[in-house]
Amino acid sequence: MKWFLSFLLISGLWGANPELLKVKSVYLLPMASGLDQYLANALQTGGLYVVVTDPATADAVFTDSIGPAFERKWNDLYPPEKTEEDEEENPRTEAAAPASTFRRGRGVVFLVERKSKQVVWSTFAPARDARPSTIDKTAQTIATRLKKDLGGK
Repeated sequence: MKWFLSFLLISGLWGANPELLKVKSVYLLPMASGLDQYLANALQTGGLYVVVTDPATADAVFTDSIGPAFERKWNDLYPPEKTEEDEEENPRTEAAAPASTFRRGRGVVFLVERKSKQVVWSTFAPARDARPSTIDKTAQTIATRLKKDLGGK
């Protein structure tokens, strides 16, 4: 019986991204229809993660879009370290980012791990409308899926 329970526990965690299991605190970027506010509430009350207001203290970032706009926001939050070589090669000139062909995912939410900049988890949970009760249910759905993927943490 003990072997069977151990197998169930291990198999439940096996499918989760190992980087996802390392995340303890999260920062949420602004999302469509204020989803970030409802999601912060669902994550915090569900005990899934510590929600932080300082991105420097977060292990990962939730966002509802990736692409050039996300990269610019990421670089604002976490500026890359510049070396003297970088300054000599690029003296205060920044290349314009190419225009994105992507629009907001409209229901897609990503969790991007800070150190690796990898998407460690994502889900598709579109809201039927922008009413607060609907957005709250969507946030609860996202938190429930995340909890399941974390192995019922």
